Amino acid sequence: MFLVGLTGGIASGKSTVVALLQELGCAVIDADVIARQVVQPHFQAYRRIVHSFGPEILLGSGEINREALGNIIFSQPEKRQLLNSITHPEIQKEMLKEILKYFVLGYRYVILDIPLLFESKMLTRFMKHTVVVYCDPQVQLSRLMHRNGLTQTEAEARIFAQMPLAQKVKLANHVIDNSGDAEATKKQVLKLHTELENSLEYLTRILTTSHVCKGFETVTSFL
Repeated sequence: MFLVGLTGGIASGKSTVVALLQELGCAVIDADVIARQVVQPHFQAYRRIVHSFGPEILLGSGEINREALGNIIFSQPEKRQLLNSITHPEIQKEMLKEILKYFVLGYRYVILDIPLLFESKMLTRFMKHTVVVYCDPQVQLSRLMHRNGLTQTEAEARIFAQMPLAQKVKLANHVIDNSGDAEATKKQVLKLHTELENSLEYLTRILTTSHVCKGFETVTSFL
């Protein structure tokens, strides 16, 4: 089994591509989803976070108030380090469980949906293939403004805060251009899936849990 890293940019359409891959039966692991799961009340990380940061970070429902916690860790770097030391082991554990589950089920490859795949500069070494979901800058800007109800200035600020999509394209093995209509994107996704599914690389790629653990630690965080 081999790993495929998937990334993109804000409003580039990565979620659309992920949905299409899942419709094709692909195994997809979302790093952001798992990062949110491990801080739910039934996880050990939740108890340690509440103990370390106090009950004032909780909502009335008992769940963690992400905004309140975010205000603390962004103003106090040492608190952010503390939070990461609590959440990283749980994130690693859950992602490894998912990878091993798909390995046992006989999947030839697993897609890891990781927003900071290239920014981390670490995890790419464990990927046999990397995929970027791209869209034209003007299309990206328009989509973000419409989706989030932002002004042009606000949307541009969010886009410029990320690594440019054009730069990610240069780093990727595969590019899904989501600038056009849904049918065009679907054809590209199907072509990619066929290529990966027919590849014999799963016979030679050795996946070790220690490598994955080391890599995940650098790119996963609660916020």
